[in-house]
Order: sequence, then structure tokens, then C-alpha cells
Amino acid sequence: MSKGQRTKMSDRKSAREKIREQQAAARARDRRRRIVTYVTAGVVAVAAVGLGWWYAASTSQPEEAAGAMAPITVQADGSVVMARQGVTRPVLDIYEDFQCPACKEAERVSGQTFKNLAGEGKAKVVYHPITIFSQEPTKSNSVRAGNAARCIADGKQWLAFHNLLFENQPPETEQGFKPDQLVQLGQQAGVTAPGFQQCVTSGQHSEAQLAYSKKIGDEQKLTHTPTVKLNGTEIENGVIFSPRELRDAVTEAAK
Repeated sequence: MSKGQRTKMSDRKSAREKIREQQAAARARDRRRRIVTYVTAGVVAVAAVGLGWWYAASTSQPEEAAGAMAPITVQADGSVVMARQGVTRPVLDIYEDFQCPACKEAERVSGQTFKNLAGEGKAKVVYHPITIFSQEPTKSNSVRAGNAARCIADGKQWLAFHNLLFENQPPETEQGFKPDQLVQLGQQAGVTAPGFQQCVTSGQHSEAQLAYSKKIGDEQKLTHTPTVKLNGTEIENGVIFSPRELRDAVTEAAK
């Protein structure tokens, strides 16, 4: 083979390599663009709690557990009530999505305050686990988690499972809350019901989760999660992520 032929072959090989590199770079840019677009849409449509919530959360100190928890009752519609006997007001309604990052942070920062207020007999706390996402994979992640929570009838086990779901929340861009993982989390939460695994893996309550989410979303005019209402009036995000302000608001409402 002549020197000229070798040079031409080398040039062709170099050109092909450059094309492959350019194509790979283009694919990488496209993937990044899709991810950024998707995440941005998810934040706007689902979290929608404003830029201030993270600051309030980062500067707040969560309360410590204080005393015994209030009784917890799982309702037929999938909502869960935590209240001392005879306590009917003030009412704190918590609308949350197990896949929502802002809900996870609200639970981390103010979750114990909700529990303490109920335990102290100062509020009736009602959890409303809903699916607010419409895009995938977050929608299916949320539905699987919501379905699994509906498979638990015992109040204490439900709350323990609720906490574990937020602690193990998957990234918004990845498929998560898979049935096997949810069964394992149920075991960690102390769920012993013999039908739990079948209920989770079959998606027994998935349609009920979606139906309840639409019903409650329409009725309450929900546009984001978390949404917390005190006696039917939405609490500002800064208060939700500030345990002290949250406690003050409930105390004031009880007067």
C-alpha cells in the first residue's frame, strides 16, 4: 500500500471518528436538554411553592418528638386522621404527594410539629396522599406509592410507612417506588397484614388513588403540593416550612 493510500485511509478513519464524536455530543446535549426541560416542568407544575420555601426550610429547626402520638385512623377514602379523642378543631389538612420533593422537605422540617400538635390535643391533623404529577415517570411512581399506602389499615403502621416513603423518595427523573421496594418498606414499617404484598404488587388501589386525587384536587382547587390548610384556609409556604410559625398559627386558630 502506498503512502498516499495510507494517508487517505487514515483521513477517512479520522473523519468517521469525528462524525461519531459529533453525533455522540449531539445525543448528550439532547439528553441534557430533555432532562432540564422535564425537571423544570415538574418543579413548576408540581412543587410550585416558590423560591422561598427552601430558605425557610434551611433556616428552621425541626421539633423533637414530645410525648405520645395521638391515635391514627385510616379512613375509607384513603385519608388518615391523627387526633386525640374529642379534638375536632383546629383542623390541619395536609395535601401531599409521596413523589414531591417539596413534600419530602416539609415532612423533614415540620412533620414532627404536625405529630406533636395532634399528640398535645391542639389540632386534628388529616393527611391526604394524592397524585398530582401528570408526567412520567413521576406519575406512576406516585401512584404506586399511594396504592401501597392504601394497602395498610393500621394507623401506626401507615404513619411509619408514610415516613419511610419520603425518606426513600426516588429522583423525579427515574422510575422508583417499585413493588418489591414498597413491600420491603412495608416490612420495615411493621406491616404484618397477610394481603399486603399482593395488594402492593397488583396495584389494587391504583384507580382509587387516581380518582381520589382528582376529586380532592378539584374540590380544594389544588395547584401544588404540599398544600396545608388550617380550618380550610391555605397556609403560606413560609409558615409550612417554619415549625415555630406553624405552631403559632395553629395556637392562634384555637383561640
